Amino acid sequence: MKQQLHRAIACLALCALLAGAVPPASAAGQFQDVPASHPAAEAIQRCVELGFFQGESAARFGVGHSITRGAFVVAASRFFGWDTKNVSKTPTYSDVPAGTWCYGAVEAAAACGALSSQSGTFRPNDAITREELAVLLVRALGYETVAALAQDLATPFRDVRTNPGYIAMAYDFGLVSGGTRTQFSPDEPAAREDVAVILMELYDKLHAPAARSIGIASSEADLPDLAGYETVAISAGRLMCAGKPSVPITMEAGRITALQETIRQAGAKAFLHVVGGPTALNGDTDETMSVLAEAVEKGGYDGLLLDLEKLKSTQESAMSRLMRALRPALDGKPLYVIADAPAWDGTAYEGYNYGLIGENVDCLILRVSSHKGLSGDFPTAPVEPLEEAYYALGELRGVIDGDKLALLVSTDGTLYLGGRESGGISQAEIRKLLTADETKAYYSTRYDCAYASSVYEKREAVVWYLNDRAIEARARLAGLFGVTRLCMADLNDLPAVMPET
Repeated sequence: MKQQLHRAIACLALCALLAGAVPPASAAGQFQDVPASHPAAEAIQRCVELGFFQGESAARFGVGHSITRGAFVVAASRFFGWDTKNVSKTPTYSDVPAGTWCYGAVEAAAACGALSSQSGTFRPNDAITREELAVLLVRALGYETVAALAQDLATPFRDVRTNPGYIAMAYDFGLVSGGTRTQFSPDEPAAREDVAVILMELYDKLHAPAARSIGIASSEADLPDLAGYETVAISAGRLMCAGKPSVPITMEAGRITALQETIRQAGAKAFLHVVGGPTALNGDTDETMSVLAEAVEKGGYDGLLLDLEKLKSTQESAMSRLMRALRPALDGKPLYVIADAPAWDGTAYEGYNYGLIGENVDCLILRVSSHKGLSGDFPTAPVEPLEEAYYALGELRGVIDGDKLALLVSTDGTLYLGGRESGGISQAEIRKLLTADETKAYYSTRYDCAYASSVYEKREAVVWYLNDRAIEARARLAGLFGVTRLCMADLNDLPAVMPET
């Protein structure tokens, strides 16, 4: 189980979308209308070699020409590996009858949700517009629900009137851009060379090399295989300020040494994980910086992971001062920081200047806000729902480089007893709960979060938690923003592969 989860953390099946067979590579040749100096030359060459689509002829690619809706769906079917053979024999669209050259691709796209069948016609020979292309790709990636929510978010484009959420997501993923800073030109036909660039941009994101992951550990017990982790932080310190700042060490020296040895033998760096709340910043900044650096040095750690949570706007200046002072004090050792992410509908904490933190740390790990509430009498409390992860990453796009960001993944769940919140529940307790005969486990595609209903302590229980599927979904979303690292909040209590009904 742990090996399976580790694979989800390290690579997280980013290529699962492309699992279908790609047509054999073909020699692209040198198109007369694509000189080597053309900005899209490399993308066109790769797109043709991968077999996604060809030139208009052996000699010409068709630069500046539009691509039809039918041709684009055929290219998308090859790109995503859709099964175009075993499709419905009953046409979804009246203008794409069985036997049409693009029938299999169109039916496959409709079956997987990339196309909507509401209009009854597909218009295969019409040029696909920039808006239609963005909508199809976002739907093909499975983000229809998030896109519907994102329609209320601000967009830089003043000429977008329909499907704003889809266009915003395609823009945030770096797949499309505007003709100007404020004009998207949604009705303009998509040029063939632009399609090649977009497909190759998405291809590279989905095939990004697996990054080494981050985790937090409190003991050697129940640790997974740490191969592939770049950093494991030992949860052994707490930043406090009772008159003067201090960092009490909460773990025995022998246990720390043993953990450091295990971590380093796996090829990872052993960091000191220090936690604290808003009052931890009440002390003098230089003194706070000094006690943190001293704890790292005396403990023989390779770096520091600092987690100061729930900071309000009044603590922003103190946090910023500490960030400016701390990295030089560590004398070259890496500094990672966990911060509460910008929140959409969850609880927002505004004590973090993300841009400034990003400038002064080696990695900023985002703690995404969770939801808690009731839908009628049923507790709806998804852990770090996908739309919150999207919102946070979207807000920081252009503020912090993706290679400096990571998502924190909670390993505990939220328990409701008798319709009332009853606090957190560990993965060990969740696993025990799921073995009960009366337990029913589910997966919410709305939030990309697992949940289960059962009886716990003789009361009706509902628990929301992240399993391997949910973690994979968050990693794939992060990868589309160029963020390739996750941080597991508790390596000693990782999620198991959960059953579903």
